[in-house]
Amino acid sequence: MEAGGEARAGLGLFSRFRSALGARGLQDISGDGGVRKQVLRPGTGQPVPPAATVAVKYSGYLEHMEKPFCTNCTKKLPRLMKLGKDITLGGLEIGVLTMKKGEVARFIFSPSYAYGQQGCLPLIPPDATVLFEVELIDFLDSADSDTFFALTAAYSILGRNPSTEAEQCQIDASKLLVLLNLSITYLKLESPARALMYGEKALEIDERNVKALFRCGQACLCMTEYEKARDFLIRAQHIEPFNHDINNELKKLASYYKDYLDKEKEMCCRMLAALNSSS
Repeated sequence: MEAGGEARAGLGLFSRFRSALGARGLQDISGDGGVRKQVLRPGTGQPVPPAATVAVKYSGYLEHMEKPFCTNCTKKLPRLMKLGKDITLGGLEIGVLTMKKGEVARFIFSPSYAYGQQGCLPLIPPDATVLFEVELIDFLDSADSDTFFALTAAYSILGRNPSTEAEQCQIDASKLLVLLNLSITYLKLESPARALMYGEKALEIDERNVKALFRCGQACLCMTEYEKARDFLIRAQHIEPFNHDINNELKKLASYYKDYLDKEKEMCCRMLAALNSSS
């Protein structure tokens, strides 16, 4: 976890602790009062399953301090963390397992669920109760999670230099499969920029790979880069003109692009009306 970071504007830490401790509906999720939870914004879907991989934003606070002692909210995209491995704070893992996608919650951890009797000097004093504010951006279930980490490891291994042309072909074939799977995994995680990056790397190996073109088109559509999305999808359609998924994605693109143009037209009309009324 990273030291530093800024507290949310307008809410002191004494107010945070007092607000959380006195909140209605404060849930005892550990059963012994050690982990208590206040939902600030409900999420959707199912709670996080055990052994999942999560993308969370968090800030941790000590009482009577205005700034968080740890936070990852300064990063645009937090790194993925696997439950049971990467989250070392017991209370935080218990808390995350109760959350749903998109949820924002505040947790209070007693010392036994945080940094214990010893604390973590000089930052965390002994027997410290801590407060964490957590946003669950998304998660992969245990099966997808294990696949993701295996793919990431495989991709790094496949970066070795081949000794023969046959070995290069073998590496390229394996790398292509890994890149395609990484691309779809990042689409599931709603990280289209990374999905596009891995899709384009796949196209460097095979420029006519339909799955890579399709993934890149999906990623661009998610980022509202309509021209690029159309280019990728049309290239895929030329190779497989009767592919149901590609044709449906092109229909979706046409609908989104029409809505975009309608909104642009409406905005221009409003600007012109405002200019005419002021002249």
